[in-house]
Amino acid sequence: MTATAVKIDKSKAEKALQAQASLLSDITKKLALKNSDKGKVSVSKMDETQHVFYQLAWLTAEQKVAENFLVYAWDESKGVGELEQKMAVTFAAETVAHIRSEISARPAEWETTYAELFSRLFTDEINTFVESTSKMSSYTEIVELISKHGHYGAYGLSDDHESFRQTFKDFAENVVVPHAEHVHRHDTLIPDEIIKGLKDMGCFGLCIPEQFGGIQPDDRPDNISMLVVTEELSRGSLGAAGSLITRPEIMSKALLKGGTDEQKNKWLPLLASGERMAGIMVTEPNYGSDVAGISVTAKEVPGGFVINGVKTWCTFAGYANLLLILCRTESDPSLKHRGLSILLAEKPSFDGHEFSYKQETGGTISGKAIGTIGYRGMHSYEVSFEDYFIPKENLLGGEAGRGKGFYYQMEGFAGGRIQTAARANGVMQAALEAAFRYATERKVFAKPIYEYSLTKFKIAKMAMITQATRQYTNYVATLLDEHKGQMEATLVKLYASKIAEWVTREAMQIHGGMGYAEEYPVSRYFVDARVFSIFEGAEEVMALRVVAKDLLDQALTN
Repeated sequence: MTATAVKIDKSKAEKALQAQASLLSDITKKLALKNSDKGKVSVSKMDETQHVFYQLAWLTAEQKVAENFLVYAWDESKGVGELEQKMAVTFAAETVAHIRSEISARPAEWETTYAELFSRLFTDEINTFVESTSKMSSYTEIVELISKHGHYGAYGLSDDHESFRQTFKDFAENVVVPHAEHVHRHDTLIPDEIIKGLKDMGCFGLCIPEQFGGIQPDDRPDNISMLVVTEELSRGSLGAAGSLITRPEIMSKALLKGGTDEQKNKWLPLLASGERMAGIMVTEPNYGSDVAGISVTAKEVPGGFVINGVKTWCTFAGYANLLLILCRTESDPSLKHRGLSILLAEKPSFDGHEFSYKQETGGTISGKAIGTIGYRGMHSYEVSFEDYFIPKENLLGGEAGRGKGFYYQMEGFAGGRIQTAARANGVMQAALEAAFRYATERKVFAKPIYEYSLTKFKIAKMAMITQATRQYTNYVATLLDEHKGQMEATLVKLYASKIAEWVTREAMQIHGGMGYAEEYPVSRYFVDARVFSIFEGAEEVMALRVVAKDLLDQALTN
């Protein structure tokens, strides 16, 4: 390629995104006023038009990702150049084309009109930008730049974080990948080689301050380290490695938020070293994302509590020997989420798909793995408790922590959600690399698949999405480092989870019939990606109850 056929015009991309952001802001304010009662957002009113608020959350996510991508692509400290800038501008054009199209399908429900929409988003300047930037030649140039540079865009990390990434990339390729297909096809447990290797590397202490035996600086959080490790391990295998640090991350953040000094000093070093492997128990058979309805009880008895009830989708519950259990300690049903507390329960570590353990006091815990189409290795269990005794000192926060479990859990979930975005980024990256590799090797009608324009279009779009999502995930990590960005963590989880399905689907499609076979790992990427929109908060609940509601709350107060 001797010249760029389509001009990279940052200013026009910025103007188009700014015009769109302004319209989205005005729409959000109108929706907030319409769906409020006495100055507060009314969830019951929102529920009458859930499809609008689901789309509001999704379109806002697209907008934020595109805006951030443009900023990143012109940040010289990130090591960016023509490839990143071409991707960012093309992604901006796609975003404008999609969002204005969605709103124009039902403007009245968006509290706007065709006249307003066309005057603000279908101007000659914006139309020219979208049309000229969305030409097929833009996508061809992106793929040619990828081929020329041998990468899919600069990660934009500091030297320390890039070194960290390379270390875990090597571990993923040399230790995780050789086991990945066997674990997936035979639904086996994670090999000890992987767990021991990550223990030796200090991986389980990524989100634990140095004073408690972890590797996070004592004076500041470092969510970027957690993200780059998660992404690289997920690129190797989601089920065999990518989710191993999620549970200790959630538990450690809950401990740091609400634990007593004694609890922090006891449990955090054990989590950091991997001596205690964490399991998180929140979801129940009849209560998924609606944690306020949790019914598993913790009844106070001399010396502690006894737990009764059933938890489900408890990932790694068999192997784990320290469980975080969100349960109802207060009997008054009107307290709802304010009646929940967190208890830390110990149990032996078990191999296999089923386990059962009886305490000397007579209490029991038993579990059985739930069969799933993907995300194998970790195994998710349904777990039953019958008078399972937990000593009083294991009540998170002590007596002052009673009724505060929901809030402690939310601190952990913010980290878990952004980590899910990183997991999605890793799986997308693996799928992208596999698709590009296969496209250059496989011939159809006497020439490589890569030479066909549709293949180039798909690969370019996959690369743009993966890089845009990665950069927004990293940006949100900086917000969390400043103890902000709770909604943004949910927003990027929502976006990355759903878009990963498209990326892995297209990678599978490029492989044709072999994509449907287990001979190539791309089929594993596809079924693994499907779980992202379900765990760590179902996408509908995240969109409606977290992102959209928060957007309306902000609109009413600003």
